[in-house]
Amino acid sequence: MMIHVRRAEISDAAQLQRVFASTGTYSGTLQLPHPSLEMWQERLEKTDPKDTRLVAIYDGVVVGSASLHLEKAQRRQHVASLGMGVADAFSGRGVGSALLTELLHISDNWLNVLRVELTVFCDNAAAIHLYRKFGFDMEGTMRAHAFRNGEFVDSYAMARLHPRQAMVPTQKQT
Repeated sequence: MMIHVRRAEISDAAQLQRVFASTGTYSGTLQLPHPSLEMWQERLEKTDPKDTRLVAIYDGVVVGSASLHLEKAQRRQHVASLGMGVADAFSGRGVGSALLTELLHISDNWLNVLRVELTVFCDNAAAIHLYRKFGFDMEGTMRAHAFRNGEFVDSYAMARLHPRQAMVPTQKQT
């Protein structure tokens, strides 16, 4: 399967709406069911130029999306948060790996980001496996982090330090 990754464009709104309307996609993210086309058009139109939003294309169709959002606070400008979603029919077929490969290449080599962080639902074993494969470490559990399908669910906080900077000293515990 040949996947092409490129920057998201406003014209991708309808296809992104379809991706995030997938039950597994909105259940695995903080999105709501039945996203509107208008919401996706506005989201793409108002993307901060400092952020990076990519789409994965298979056979001319958007099958996934991932983004890096750079922190605005001066003391956290070395940090970006990551969000990602893959259409249900393409889960487990390399879309997430293709998106993460490109996002982390940009993060490591062009944006001078030291730390990429994310949250993932504790029951999303496939995503956790993918993030671990790309060097993300578990940093903690956030209890009752989100409301999903009628109940509160826990999430893990995960992060990855730039591979060449991973030796940054950690604060001593007292």
